[in-house]
Amino acid sequence: MAASRPRARELGILIGDQPAGRHNAITDVPGVRVGHTTLISGEPPRVPGVGPVRTGVTVVLPCDEPWRHPVYAAPHRLNGNGELTGLEWVRESGTLTSHIGLTHTHSVGVVRDALVAYEASRRDPEELFFSLPVVGETWDGILNDINGFHVTREHVFEAIAAATDGPVAEGSVGSGTGMICHGFKGGIGTSSRVVEIGGERYVVGVLVQANHGARARLSIDGVPVGELHRREFGPEPNEFEGPKPGTGSIIVVVATDAPLLPGQCRRLAQRAGLGVARVGGAGENGSGDIFLCFSTGAGEIPAGFDRDATHATAHVRTLSNEQIDDLFYATIAATEESIVNAMLASDTMTGALGTREGIPVDWLVETLARYAVPLSERRPDRA
Repeated sequence: MAASRPRARELGILIGDQPAGRHNAITDVPGVRVGHTTLISGEPPRVPGVGPVRTGVTVVLPCDEPWRHPVYAAPHRLNGNGELTGLEWVRESGTLTSHIGLTHTHSVGVVRDALVAYEASRRDPEELFFSLPVVGETWDGILNDINGFHVTREHVFEAIAAATDGPVAEGSVGSGTGMICHGFKGGIGTSSRVVEIGGERYVVGVLVQANHGARARLSIDGVPVGELHRREFGPEPNEFEGPKPGTGSIIVVVATDAPLLPGQCRRLAQRAGLGVARVGGAGENGSGDIFLCFSTGAGEIPAGFDRDATHATAHVRTLSNEQIDDLFYATIAATEESIVNAMLASDTMTGALGTREGIPVDWLVETLARYAVPLSERRPDRA
């Protein structure tokens, strides 16, 4: 499913003015890797504990393992009806000290425990360390047998083992397998932007787990796609009694090799919300919209248990706040494109409580061609 549908840029959908990286993915940030374990089995009707299974695990590995030095990081919450574990220590210390796991709501615990076990397995048994893993979730109970607890620690290990720094599979893969976005099939999406500041080249990469938004509010590159779809095909079908439109969640992971302090990471994480808004997300009451940004470019930060006096201080570098706007624009555009890629990559899927269609690609291209503003006519400072 991950390779059967085109990405936004392959369809001529160019969001923002900044260029994308080589893979147009979060893995364009040096050292960052992504891996998935996808679980698909069974057909309706739902039998709790048996299926149908439409779920999985995705991991984002910010740096080489095992963890010896943290990276600067910070979160932002648009609406808090969701979970991203470990954030109290991220906020307190300004650092990220674990891989990032993504899954569905009722498997956060097993993924969290698996990340601890995996890190412990990579260290000397006598070594003193602690781990407060960052694990995010969105709810896939429409398509997945969510109370069947099908995700295991082995699935987390498999996702880590599969992690690469190349192209990232999108759509109905890994933790995005059972997700729904703006009324269409959603899931995992990613994008990147390359920014030049002061003669140096930096990358901003974004990965989303998109399971949010109402179809009526869907907008792509400024075109009210959801409303236009309603006019042609009627309102979104209601196959079952379920959450009202807009209920759902999105996790956004922002990575960059630009040298940023924790406060600057928080500012980039906050701008991810503007990318969510551009697609039509509003942080509705029933949505968990939680974002995390980390920077790999600040320098070698002392580890939490490093008691060597020679490592008592760290020589880090940081970008001037006066030069940060282009990183804001990159975060906004890459977040928007990641959400669009998540929908474009996702085929129609039938699961536990019904079917969610993939966004119709041919119709979307024709619609955007009628309404979109050509890139040559846009303002040069447009984000």
